[in-house]
Amino acid sequence: MAVFPVFIESIPCGFPSPADGHQEELDLDDYLIRHPNATFFLRACGDSMTGAGIYDGDLLVVDRAEAIVPNRIVIARVYDEFTCKRLVRHQEQWWLKAENHHYQPFPLPEDAEIFGVVTRNIHNLLD
Repeated sequence: MAVFPVFIESIPCGFPSPADGHQEELDLDDYLIRHPNATFFLRACGDSMTGAGIYDGDLLVVDRAEAIVPNRIVIARVYDEFTCKRLVRHQEQWWLKAENHHYQPFPLPEDAEIFGVVTRNIHNLLD
């Protein structure tokens, strides 16, 4: 992957301040990917995760080597189909929870598989 310049100072999202012009290099591989051999990209579709800032068409960075722990956003295979949901614990059971109030959480079926953890979301601001 390419290496790009990145300014050292943060950019305020309020009142503008003059930039000092200090920069370093940013390797997108290092920034986006912790485990290169276990990482892949998926395109999100639908609106079930909008509350987590994941929108239709976003590019998800998924890491199969990350720990599967409560409250992480995961890619799960349920009934031979993949879904992106938040993994939660409820009454001693794993559940998959959408981040949109129009969708109900549901218990993770016994034969389901957690395929990986979503570590980054790349959202196109031009569309």
